[in-house]
Amino acid sequence: MEKVLVSWSGGKDSAMSLYEIQKDRRYEVSALLTTVTQGYDRISMHGVRNELLEQQASSIGFPLEKVFISKESSNEEYEFKMRELLERYLSMGISSVVFGDIFLEDLRRYREDNLARLKMTGIFPIWKKDTARLAKKFINLGFKTIITCIDSKVLDKKFAGRMFDERFLSEIPRGIDPCGENGEFHSFVFDGPIFKRGVNFKKGEIVLREERFYYCDLIPKKR
Repeated sequence: MEKVLVSWSGGKDSAMSLYEIQKDRRYEVSALLTTVTQGYDRISMHGVRNELLEQQASSIGFPLEKVFISKESSNEEYEFKMRELLERYLSMGISSVVFGDIFLEDLRRYREDNLARLKMTGIFPIWKKDTARLAKKFINLGFKTIITCIDSKVLDKKFAGRMFDERFLSEIPRGIDPCGENGEFHSFVFDGPIFKRGVNFKKGEIVLREERFYYCDLIPKKR
């Protein structure tokens, strides 16, 4: 089997990609790769605390690799740090990275171009899947997910901190992608078929950042 890295945001699309790649006997997952923002010590864009990320990876059962970027990170900084890490894995014979992208052509091209410079390739298990069907499949598989960030330009604050379930899908406005593929919302998966046990937390306050994004803080909770 070919060993691969999985690009891991902690959210539903990366979880679904991991679920699908684990079913494919051609591949063996070596590690989860996550970008963490220094200073905040949280998953970039998703706003989830590092402690919950570590609990999540431990429950899923794969090593966790973190790429730390600054609060005001540029593309150049991100690409440099990512390249450093990927070169290390390439030296170990791992030349493919799994992504949870669904239909954004520019984003896929960006990833593939960066990987090609290292003679690596991308794998996209849920590419071009119908997002409405994919969202319902994800829920029906038993994944449990909470919305951690919403873009207030397209969604009301009330959707932050909501469970990603059938009710959520029925209430989001027309034109919002059911999987949030255009960046409308981000999520944290805390239980489901790829987990040995659920990740325990409580909801904290909802805060506005950059005068645009509402984040629902998730606070680790001891069992």
